[in-house]
Order: sequence, then C-alpha cells, then structure tokens
Amino acid sequence: MENANGIVPSVGGGPISDHAVPVAMKASVHAFDEAVQAVRAGEFDVDAASDQLISLLTEKELLGLLDGDSPRRLLPFIPALLGRRPFVAGAVSRLGIPGIRFSDGARGVVIGAATAFPVTMARAATWDPALEERVGAAIGAETRARGANYSASVCVNLLRHPAWGRAQECYGEDPVLVGQMGSALTRGVRVHTMACVKHFALNSMENERFEVDVAVDDHALHEVYLPHFKAVVDAGADSVMSAYNKVRGEYMDVNRALLTDVLRDEWGFTGFVTSDWVFGTHDAVGSLQAGMDIEMPLRMLRARALPAALRRGELDRATVVQAAHRILRTSVLHAATREKQEPKVTVIASAEHRALALQAAAESIVLLKNDAVGEAPLLPLAPGTRRLAVIGRLADEANLGDHGSSRVRPPSTVSPLQGLREAFPDAQITTDNGTNESAAAELAAQAETAVVVVGLDQHDEGESVVTGGVDVGVLGRAFNSGLSRRLFIGLAHLAARFVRGGDRSSLELRPSDASLIRAVTEANPRTVVVLVGGSAILTEEWRDRVPALVLAWYGGMEGGHALASMLTGDIEPGGRLPFVIPRDVAHLPPFDSAAKSVVYDDKWGQRHLDGQGIAPAFPLGFGLGYTTMTHKLLDHTFTESGGTARVLVTNTGDRDGSTVVQLYAADLSAGHPVAQLVGFQKVTVPRGESTTVQIGLDAGPTLQRDPSTRQWHPRAGDWALIVAQHSPSHWTGAVPLRTADG
Repeated sequence: MENANGIVPSVGGGPISDHAVPVAMKASVHAFDEAVQAVRAGEFDVDAASDQLISLLTEKELLGLLDGDSPRRLLPFIPALLGRRPFVAGAVSRLGIPGIRFSDGARGVVIGAATAFPVTMARAATWDPALEERVGAAIGAETRARGANYSASVCVNLLRHPAWGRAQECYGEDPVLVGQMGSALTRGVRVHTMACVKHFALNSMENERFEVDVAVDDHALHEVYLPHFKAVVDAGADSVMSAYNKVRGEYMDVNRALLTDVLRDEWGFTGFVTSDWVFGTHDAVGSLQAGMDIEMPLRMLRARALPAALRRGELDRATVVQAAHRILRTSVLHAATREKQEPKVTVIASAEHRALALQAAAESIVLLKNDAVGEAPLLPLAPGTRRLAVIGRLADEANLGDHGSSRVRPPSTVSPLQGLREAFPDAQITTDNGTNESAAAELAAQAETAVVVVGLDQHDEGESVVTGGVDVGVLGRAFNSGLSRRLFIGLAHLAARFVRGGDRSSLELRPSDASLIRAVTEANPRTVVVLVGGSAILTEEWRDRVPALVLAWYGGMEGGHALASMLTGDIEPGGRLPFVIPRDVAHLPPFDSAAKSVVYDDKWGQRHLDGQGIAPAFPLGFGLGYTTMTHKLLDHTFTESGGTARVLVTNTGDRDGSTVVQLYAADLSAGHPVAQLVGFQKVTVPRGESTTVQIGLDAGPTLQRDPSTRQWHPRAGDWALIVAQHSPSHWTGAVPLRTADG
C-alpha cells in the first residue's frame, strides 16, 4: 500500500501485511483518535495502526514529525515560553495527530503554577520507590492537565562527583538505587503522560556539557553507567533524550553504537529518541541514521537539510519512515493505554498533591548528627521551647532549587522560618540573616536553641545557561559569525548574570556561612545546623562544634513545614544519604569543570573511598533516627537473575520509627572490599516490636558483561552478603553469597 508521495508504511522496516489492517483509515481530523480507539478495542495492532497513519501523511508532514514545530526565531524566547506552554513536535492537525507535547518536570510541571516537589536528589534520600511512584503519578497528572502529553521528568544520570551542577536532578551515586527510583517515577508518570528518561548517556558535568568527550571502557560503560538506564527502559519508558556530550569521540545524537546497537538492538527499546534542546543535534541526516528520531524543540537543522537529502538520495526514505513509525507507535500506544479520565486543572497544587509534597520532603530529610547536650540528644526540640533563634541567609527563603529548565513556580511556599513559627506558635522566635555575625551570635545567646540555616542556592549550583565553548554553528550559517553570533553569545552571558548555576567551584559552604556557624555555636551550644543543597557539602571545618546537623535539601513548596515537623519530632527523620560525604575533596576522583575530555572508570563516590581504604565523614545510606533499630539477616537465595533476602528488623528504642534495610555484596578477596548495594527496603516498626521483611536482590553488581557475546556472567571472587544500615566499613558477620547450586 503506497500513498501519493511514494511512502510505503512499514512495521519493523518492512511493508505491513494485507491482513494486519482489516479496515483502511481515512484522512480526517479524527484519524489519530480512531487509531487509538481501534488499538484500545483490540481491532488494530499498534504497529499496523501507526503505519496506517503514516500512509495518510504528505511528505512535508512526514518530515515534520522529526523536529519541533516552532520556528527557529523563537530560540531567544525558549526560557520564557517553556514556563507558559508545551513545546510541540510533529503535530498534524489535518489528521488530529497531537504530536509530542513537551513539558519538563523533574520536580513538578514547569508550565504555569504547579506543585513544587522536593528535587530529585531529595526524593532519592527517601529510599522509597513506592512514594516516588506516587510523586510520578502526581507530576504526570499535572503535566496532562497543563496540555502536555510528554514529560522529561526522569533523570537517571549517575552522580560521579558532587560538584556536578545538576546533581539535584538525579538520584545519587549508586546504580541500583538510581535504577529503582527512576523506574518508580517512570511508572507513575506514565499513568497520564509519556515518560522520557534523560540524558543518555554519561552526562555528569555541566559547564562543558556541550563539548566534553567521555572516554570509558566496556566494563565501566555497561556495568556502571548504563544499568540504571536499562532499568528505566524495562520499566516502560516511552522515550529517551540523548545527551549533549560526546562518548568515545562521537556526539550522542550521532552515536549509533549507543542509540541503536545498545538501546534498541541489545535492550529492545521500541520508543523514540529526542535530542537535548537546541545544541543536541549536530548532523541532521547523521543523527537520524544513528537512531535519534526528533530534533527538539525547534525547526533547526532538519527542516533545512532533510528534504534536500532525500532528493539527492543521501537519506534513505525507509530511515525516515522507521523514525516516524517509532514516534507514532509510541504516541498511539500510550494514548490507548493511559488513564482515560482527563485530570482537571484543579488537580494542580491541590490539597492532595501538597500533602504528597510535604510527605516527600519530610521523608527525605537526613539527620547526620544528634549529640547529647546535657542528658539527652538535642533533637527533637522540646515541645515547651519558648525562645528560639532562627539564623542564616536561607532561613526565610523558599529555595526550591536551581532556576534552569526544571524550575517550578508553585502558588505558595513555606520557608524554614515560617515552618518553625507555625510549629511553635507560643514561642518567641527571633531571626537574623547572619550578615552581622556579632548580632547573630547575640541573638543566639539569648535563645534556648539556635537553628542556623545555610547552604546553597541557584547561584551556587544548577543548570548552566552559558553556552561556554559550544559551537553555535549548530544553529545554522547565520550564527557562524558576525552580529547574530555575537548577539546570541551576549544574551547567554547576560542571562548568566542573573542565574549563574553551573558546576560547583567548591564542596565547602560559603566562607561566610562557615564563619556564622562558628560564631553561633560559640554563643549557644544548643545549635542545630540545617544544610540546604543538592548534593554533598563538606563539614570537617566546623562539624565538631555542632551537636545537631540536618541535611534538608531543596525541599519543595512544603519544605519549611517538613523541616519543622522533623525538628519537633512530629515525624521521624527518615532520610538516608544517596551518596557518600567525604572528609576531604581529595578523597574523590578529580573533577575539572572546564575539561574538554574526561575518563569515566568504575571508581567514584563510596566505591572510590572503599577501594582506597578511606573512611568517609558519612557513608552512602547513612542517616540517624529518633529511635534505634537492629537488622538481622535470616536467609537469602541468589542466582544470576537475582534473588531475595529475609531480614528481621527490631525497634529497640522508645518510640515508633523507620529505617532503610540495606543489603550489600562485596568480593572479600579484594584487598579493600568494595561494597555494592544489591537491595534495600524502607520499613516502619512500632517501638519494642519486630518485623520480618523480604527484599529483592539485584544480581547486576555481581555480574560482568562479555563484550563479544553481550552475555552476562558471574564476576569471579569470594562474594559475601551483609545487611546494614549504611554502606559497611567492615564485613564482620557477612555470609557467603549463595548461587543456584548453593
């Protein structure tokens, strides 16, 4: 069946069979909806329905599926428009094809006002995939209510170094944790919208993200930096966004080895791939041939190059049809299987979603230190507290995270100061921004307890809005030189004056914050330090002075309420670190934010410290509670495909509480065993009681991939399993990791 333009629809690259399509569709504004209804009713196979739609397209419409619908002149206005409407690619109104209607959404919908959830890293600290799936469903519902059908909310890039400016957008440093949390968000988002996972692959630095070339061997690539992407693909991700950077010398949009050989051929991914925005497409034809289906978000390179390439025979029409098939197949299938009930606009920032944001924020907060002051630990604060000093430049700030593409604008926010005022309505609460240390110290001295809120904001870390060394020639010949080029770069640098972001220049606090902590703790030994930020902050210079230390992240619109609830003891501090905090930045791999080339190996974070035999300040998975728990491994089963473990958890304290049961494996024959997280589960246990939990085990960290066969096999060594409350510093009590034959 050939249409008027000579386009032969195909399934998997070949023509559809006559019996696959019992009734031919007709060109009308209802064609897409009819395809969806036919698939939902089981009348059409989704491949056949998609190819029927392709047969109705003109050549211009067909090529229009492969890039954004907006003209390139909107480029300077992207930041403003991103917060106002979806960006559309491939809409065909004549056939009712809605196109890919894009919204960002790592911490909530960026269009209009929306619920601002804690940043992704904070939600990783909950170690609770079930909660993350609920957050995903809420984000998906609000995305759909804003008119979008595609959410780029799932960021699973691995935190190789905490100086990465967009660390707050990911789930931390461990592949198993990242994979499980990203999969949970994907399942939730897909209830209402197509879920996109990003940035594929090895995107873990910001300032040179457009140009850096990442060298990586097969072991590190497939066994460290890709497993979590595969987990999300297996969880049903509809789309993958390719990264800006190069991998092994090739930009990701033209990296066929990853986009086709791995993603599609090895993993079986059937969805579509989009470019990262504007600078993510370097070759119109080459990117399509490599497996990148849609250039986002504007009509840039492909709109100019593809028609001519087809005419000259430089581009095979079958390649165009194949990409179109993937786009329409995914769109039709999702529309046929998503929740039928359209969310109303009233769902946005609804009471239910605010409550969910509060729960996520509360369960993310990590209590790092809680020493006794007198006869009892400083936290929780006594209910009868009468005089409280709340000090610091971030005390009365909402501080939701960076101001880049994932920025959310909620209708209201709660700062730490506001949260504490509401929690202690009868107390005298004084406040100072800390600019004058002497005044702040005097205020602290007059209070029963001082709370110092310091840390990072959008100026210290976040998405970089400066083009840096990017070749703006990707924008076309008009930008290669002259006034247009200078104007564009000038606009980028002007924007950077207001939103600096980018990679962090230091893992320390600002010197003024550290000095303020020292002044306040000297004036009042009952001082709680609350850290705000998106990844690790070093504390060695001042931690010994502080009895109580809390990591509160960028807690979202309800962050102040969550913090106050934790400080008062209304809720348990349930967060656990999704990364290691070292004692010295020298204990981590080197990080050069200006590097044009880097090497990624299997030594980073907690694993890097383990391999060197270096003790961290706070290990991966660490977090204190207001009660005490014991964990006992009862038994386990384990094969190359995974296994389960039963763990007895006992609350030995005097109040109800939660813990995250963590299971680690290691090769004990190594000089310094390197702990590999293989399973975890959050559990709540009433005081004085015990419960037995069964936890799934991920065999991935104990396997290795044969590059020649692409088959996975057990890694050699003397492997053992241990249950712990954080990454273990010793392996006393570990048991042999049994295999299928015992």
